[in-house]
Amino acid sequence: MPQPDPPKRATASAKVVVMEAAFLAESRSLARMPVAGPPEIAIAGRSNVGKSTLLNRLAARKGLAHVSKTPGRTRGLVVFDLVVRLPDVSAAEPLRLVDLPGYGYAKVSRDERQAWQEMVEGYIKGRANLVLLLVLVDARRGLAQEELQLMSWLQDLAIPCCLVVTKSDKLGAAERGALRHALRQQAKDIVASLFMVSGETGEGVDALWAGMAAALEARRERRER
Repeated sequence: MPQPDPPKRATASAKVVVMEAAFLAESRSLARMPVAGPPEIAIAGRSNVGKSTLLNRLAARKGLAHVSKTPGRTRGLVVFDLVVRLPDVSAAEPLRLVDLPGYGYAKVSRDERQAWQEMVEGYIKGRANLVLLLVLVDARRGLAQEELQLMSWLQDLAIPCCLVVTKSDKLGAAERGALRHALRQQAKDIVASLFMVSGETGEGVDALWAGMAAALEARRERRER
């Protein structure tokens, strides 16, 4: 089954401007999630993959999401409200980023991991305004079975996703090229777009924002049909 509505490529000069960004809520259960409103882009990945660092870079705010050296600190669905100006759109518009609990953290109890999984699955299946899910992988680890299963599941649900390789600044140019090729081969049937980024340096973040903006535009077009 082909990935639904792959993000269109934006022009190189197109750039998203983040005008406002603020923490909204951390919900430990679906019942406590903020009422659905603006379109949402969720961020998933293993513990310590760099979700908070990348989120801060996407929001252009250093301290928006708490960055911890201790894995497993995100225990709920953490919601951030943004106001962004998209390429070729005259008016600013709201957007939510949702940081999902990191998976693969061994020191969390089995019951807690199960509760996280049920909460995340419930959110993904039931959130009508979820536009895109970013699946993060560490450049030094590559794809594991968890990411492949997650992306296949999203494909079955017809939820668009992008594969985002974090900490790409830790690799040399040749290593990045080889990794990009290997990941495209691994995920070619289940994900349409791949981005290599660094939350620390900002490398690749404009390209990722362009992909996110394209997903928002694709949603807008579907709603207008």
